[in-house]
Amino acid sequence: MSRTRIKICGLTREADVDDAIDAGADALGFVLYDKSARAVTLARAAELAARLPPFVTPVLLFVNASPAVLRQAVEALPQALLQFHGDETPAQCEAPGHPWIRAARMAPGVDLLDFGQRFSGAQALLLDTHVETYGGSGKVFDWSLIPPSVPLPVVLSGGLSPANVTDGVLRVRPWAVDVSSGVEQSKGVKNAALMRRFCKAVREADDAIAAL
Repeated sequence: MSRTRIKICGLTREADVDDAIDAGADALGFVLYDKSARAVTLARAAELAARLPPFVTPVLLFVNASPAVLRQAVEALPQALLQFHGDETPAQCEAPGHPWIRAARMAPGVDLLDFGQRFSGAQALLLDTHVETYGGSGKVFDWSLIPPSVPLPVVLSGGLSPANVTDGVLRVRPWAVDVSSGVEQSKGVKNAALMRRFCKAVREADDAIAAL
């Protein structure tokens, strides 16, 4: 088994970007959705992403963004991965011609196999808790809703924290995990110690799996 990748989302400050990198994050997410408490402008996302070393991936989160906004984002940050978190169709996700992942809001009755087939062009499916509004809820969904076999790599999200991510990795065996509020001291302001604890908990889960 390869190690579980770690994405920390909702970065807004230089110090938090640096601390997330030091903690061991593989990807950092920047929210380009102005209704989010963690929203940044594209220019700000580019400033923050400029601090990333090689092999740490910037991820740009969108909710029903226009084609023009997506074009501007790809031009400004060609190295970024796009994350679609709204009602985007497969065609809308494919239109920028850029690598992307698709969020699936998990709730009873969601057919993840059908969803994965429809969005087969995605690099991965990010599984998040279903809420009426867009974006993260800070709440854990029922992991038993995830079928044994998903047609794309899974990014486990939704209410993860240093306290529960080890269990999440052991139970779900995702390709990656995604955290935002679980490592914050306030919305958009990360806590360096919590980020280190989160990454350490993921590595401990990987070690436990490798020992099986």
